[in-house]
Amino acid sequence: MFLVFVGVLLSVILFILPLAWKQSVNLFNELPRMVTEAQHVLLLLPQQYPEIFSEHQITQIIDIATTELSKAGQWVVTFSLNSITGLIALLIYLVLVPILVFFFLKDGGGLARWWVSFLPEKKEMLTNVWHEMDDQIANYVRGKVIEIIIVGGVTYVVFVFLGINYAALLAIMVGLSVLIPYIGAALVTLPVALIGFVQWGWTNEFWYLMVAYGIIQALDGNVLVPLLFSEAVNLHPVSIIVAVLVFGTVWGFWGVFFAIPLATLIKAILNAWPKSHALGSGATE
Repeated sequence: MFLVFVGVLLSVILFILPLAWKQSVNLFNELPRMVTEAQHVLLLLPQQYPEIFSEHQITQIIDIATTELSKAGQWVVTFSLNSITGLIALLIYLVLVPILVFFFLKDGGGLARWWVSFLPEKKEMLTNVWHEMDDQIANYVRGKVIEIIIVGGVTYVVFVFLGINYAALLAIMVGLSVLIPYIGAALVTLPVALIGFVQWGWTNEFWYLMVAYGIIQALDGNVLVPLLFSEAVNLHPVSIIVAVLVFGTVWGFWGVFFAIPLATLIKAILNAWPKSHALGSGATE
């Protein structure tokens, strides 16, 4: 397991990240041309649909978009300067995390017994919560890793076959979007459609891209997810969406990232809660 972990980590660092970085640089260089083409398309709307759009409205939209893009550029520069400390921390984690993984795999049982020794002897509810969380979170993490690899790999093959630019970068985004159910897929649709439209316009290739992307999302949600997770995280879609919104509001990005594990914890606590005991004591009183 440790060799698999190190192998996957090295593969990401040596192959996937350089490719994604190269395509990100190319995309950043192409942004001015993409913005110009988008402005050209917007300026044609008053001519094609004069009853819906006016030149004044389109000019306002372009001015607002230009302002927001300039703010985004300033944020990128500021973020790059402020991320030096984060880069150093990342390099440290790249060394420490494999070491931690090795010792957790080697001495995991002893560490768990040492921690349990501090807990009270009567801990039936805590034990039930722990066992349910252990099973569901392990299945969830394993399933998500497999889902990311499958969705990202299939997306990359399809995008390369269709000939879209920045196929690797878009495939990574699509693969990682499965970490945030529903919302992630909706957000990634925008860059996929934008790059496809700038490259091909309203042509058949663009619609082939969107149909292929829709099929991938449909197969992921209706075939792959049930196969991978089955009963592992048996949460209603409404519960997942509410968890993403609530924990995202409270803790921002990390709240969204850990929304499903936190929702699973709450579900495990509710399942282990002594309902029958509480009802029995209430009836006695």
